[in-house]
Amino acid sequence: MVEPAYQAAAGGALDVDREFYRRLASSHSAHELVEAFEIPIRSGRAWTVPQGHLCRIVTVEGPQVGDLNVWNRHDPRERLWASRTRQLQRAHVSTFDRLWSTLPFLRPLLTITADTLADYGTDADGGRVHDLLGTRCDPYVNRMLTGEDFDFHCHSNLVRAVLPYGLTEFDVHDVLNVFQCTGLTAEDKYFMAACPARPGDHLEFFAEQDLLCALSTCPGGDLSIPLWGPDARDPIDVCHPIGIEVYRPATDLLDGWNPPGRAEYRGLHGIRVPEGQSSK
Repeated sequence: MVEPAYQAAAGGALDVDREFYRRLASSHSAHELVEAFEIPIRSGRAWTVPQGHLCRIVTVEGPQVGDLNVWNRHDPRERLWASRTRQLQRAHVSTFDRLWSTLPFLRPLLTITADTLADYGTDADGGRVHDLLGTRCDPYVNRMLTGEDFDFHCHSNLVRAVLPYGLTEFDVHDVLNVFQCTGLTAEDKYFMAACPARPGDHLEFFAEQDLLCALSTCPGGDLSIPLWGPDARDPIDVCHPIGIEVYRPATDLLDGWNPPGRAEYRGLHGIRVPEGQSSK
């Protein structure tokens, strides 16, 4: 049996204090709700989550996929690194997994504290939920595949969502597909299955830094209807809004927690020898 490529010793960067995050998740009734809103179908919205707060993403009416982008609120150059998160955590994330940021920062942006779909596991087709394998739908691929223009793909929804925060299309990046069920076929090709979420299901995370988040309610809704190919049609009847809730935990619940620092590597990639070190 093969072993994961990326492993760390006890107490290392990948060793999560599960008791701390379990305590946060089990104390939900004690948290103070500081913001709540719904993102309508086929749209996007950005919001901030202060460091040390919790954010809950909720399927308020029925199954719905949401495409999530995350940045450091103060420096958008630090943002979700989907491919490295796949390697350090897994391709489909759940409770206690973290979303990691880009170089040269390489630190957790957030840690997942609760997931009502955690027991979904792997279905008969090999599908799992909360996908990091794929990325957002976009109008460029849609035009390439169909010859038609559509302005409300997840990429476009995210572009509109971040404009009020001074970001542009170039800041939109590979996503976490929240509630999305995906996998790989026997031919190693990406597939999408119908979202298994029910009203009230949620994914909750703890902000390890001050975050800017943006989420698109996918125009494919629950993805039970093909977006491309001979059976494709407009799936608007399987689209639902997604709710966002931000909570402030009681101060004592954060005892022992410290915000993550930047990656410790301080070399210059061989451009010059760091002061005090030999060139040999």
